[in-house]
Amino acid sequence: MGDFNLALVIVAIVVCIIVLLFNVYLLVNYQHPDDKNQAYFPKFVVVFGLSIAAISILMLPADVANRQACRRAIYNGACNLTLPMKDLWIAVYIVDAVLVFFIIPFAMFYYEGDQDKSVAKRIKSALLWVITTAIVCGLVLGILYGVIGKVDFTVRHLSSNTTTFPSTWDFSSSQPCIGSGVHQCSAYLTNASSEKTWTMRATFPEYIVALATIVGSVLFAIFGGVGIACLPLGLIFSFIRRPKAVITRSQYIKEATELGKKARELKKAADALHQEERSGSKGRKWRKNIKSVEKELLQLEEDVNLLEEMYPQGEKAETSWALTVLGYLAKLVLGILGLIVSVAWVVHIIIYLLIDPPLSPFLNEVFIKLDDIWGLLGTVAFAFFCFYLLLAVIAGAMMLGLRLVFITIHPMKWGATLMNSFLFNVGLILLCSISVIQFCATAFGYYAQATAAQEIFGHTLQSLRGIKYLYKYNVFQIAFVVLAGLTFVYYGAFGWRKRKLSGSVERREDILASGSGMCYTLAWACTGYLQQSEMGLYHFR
Repeated sequence: MGDFNLALVIVAIVVCIIVLLFNVYLLVNYQHPDDKNQAYFPKFVVVFGLSIAAISILMLPADVANRQACRRAIYNGACNLTLPMKDLWIAVYIVDAVLVFFIIPFAMFYYEGDQDKSVAKRIKSALLWVITTAIVCGLVLGILYGVIGKVDFTVRHLSSNTTTFPSTWDFSSSQPCIGSGVHQCSAYLTNASSEKTWTMRATFPEYIVALATIVGSVLFAIFGGVGIACLPLGLIFSFIRRPKAVITRSQYIKEATELGKKARELKKAADALHQEERSGSKGRKWRKNIKSVEKELLQLEEDVNLLEEMYPQGEKAETSWALTVLGYLAKLVLGILGLIVSVAWVVHIIIYLLIDPPLSPFLNEVFIKLDDIWGLLGTVAFAFFCFYLLLAVIAGAMMLGLRLVFITIHPMKWGATLMNSFLFNVGLILLCSISVIQFCATAFGYYAQATAAQEIFGHTLQSLRGIKYLYKYNVFQIAFVVLAGLTFVYYGAFGWRKRKLSGSVERREDILASGSGMCYTLAWACTGYLQQSEMGLYHFR
C-alpha cells in the first residue's frame, strides 16, 4: 500500500506540471499581439487560475484512487496514511473562491484601467473596487454564517438489547433485533417517529465552499444545460451548413461590397456612442448599445470566415479548400462522439438522480467495469466525463452570450484574445468547476462513494440549513435537463437552416475584395472606440 501511495503522489506531481505547461502554451498561443511582453500579472493569474480549475477537476478521480489505496488494508488506520484529500479539497476551493471574487476582479480592473494613468493610480483604483467588494462579501458571509451556518442531518434512532454471544443466530424480517421487547434496530422497518435531526455548525471554510457552489450551480444549470446540447449539435450542424462549393469571383465581390456598407454603418454607430461617452450620458441604453455593437462585431467575424471559406485565394487556394473540407469532416466526427457523451449524461441524470429509487447506476457501473479491465481506465473515463461537462458550460456561455443582450461576451480567439477576455473566462471556469465537481460527486455517487469529495459535497452541502432544499428537490438537475431538452428542440427546429451572409459588421480584420479596391479597415476604425471605453466591456486593438 505504501508503494501505491508513493505512485499516487508521483502521478499527482507529474500531472500538475503537465497542466501548468499546457496552460502556459494556451496563454502564449491565444494572447493578443498587443499583450506580448506586458500585462504579466494578469497572465500569471490566467495560468494559475486555469491550473487550479484543471487540478480541481482531476482531484475527484484522484480522490477515488486515494480511497482505493486503503481498500484492501488489513490493519486499522490504514486510510490515515493516504493523501489528506479533505484538506486538499478545502484548500483548493478556498483558493478558487479568492481568485473568483477578489484576484481576478482586481486583475480585470487593473488591466481595463485608463492607460493614461500611472501604474500606481491604476493599482489604487483597482484596490478600491476589490476592497469594497471584500468588505461587502465579508459582511454577508459573516452574517449568513452566524445566523444559518449550521448543518441539519436527518438520522434514525435505532436500539437493541445485548446478550451473550450465541452459538447460533436467529434473525428474520419479523425479528431483526436481539432479544425480546420493543426495539427498532432496522433502518428499513422503523417508523417515521424514529427520525431525528442532528444539528451541528459547519466549519467556515466548508460554508464558503458551499455558498460558492450555489452561485456556480446557478450558472452551471443554465450554461451547462444549454451547452450539453449545443456543444455536439453545433459541430454537427456546422457540417450540415458547410459551403458545398466555391463561389464565383463576382459573388465574392458582391458579398464583400455589402460587408463594406455595413462596416460604414457600424462605424457611424460607434462614433455616436463615443460622443455620448464624452458627453457623460452613459445610461442603461448606452450600455445596451455597447453590447449590441460587440455582438455585431463578433457576427462579422463569422461572416468574414464564411466568405473566405467560400472563396479561397492565393497560390494555395486548392489546398485551403481541401483543408476546409477536412475541418468540417472532423467537426462531424467530433460532434457525433460528443452527442453520444451528451445523451449518456442526460440519460444518466434522469435514471440515477431524478428517479427515486434510481433505475440503474448506469455510468457508475461502466466506470467500475473499466477499472476491472485496467486499474486507471475507469478513472480516466470518469475524468473525461467531468471535463466534458466543463466544456459544455463554456459552450453554453458562448451561445447565450451571442444571443442575450444582458450577457457580456468574451470570446477566445487563437492569437487574438486580450487579457480581460482571458480573465473573464478563467473566472467563469473556476466558478463553474466547483459546481461541476459537486455535480459529478452526486451523479457518480456510487463510483465515488466514501471519498472526501462526497463527504463535503454529498453530506455537508446537501444538509446545510437554507440550501438543502435546492438539492432535496433536485432543482439544479431538473433545470439542467429541461434546458438541455429545449436546446435539443431548438437545434432540431432551426439548427439545420443554412445561414446566409448577413453583412453585419464584425471583427477588426482587413477584408479586401480583389478587383473592387474596397478595403474594409472601417471595422478596425469603429472598434477603436470600444478600446478606449471606460467600461472595458470588450477590447479591440
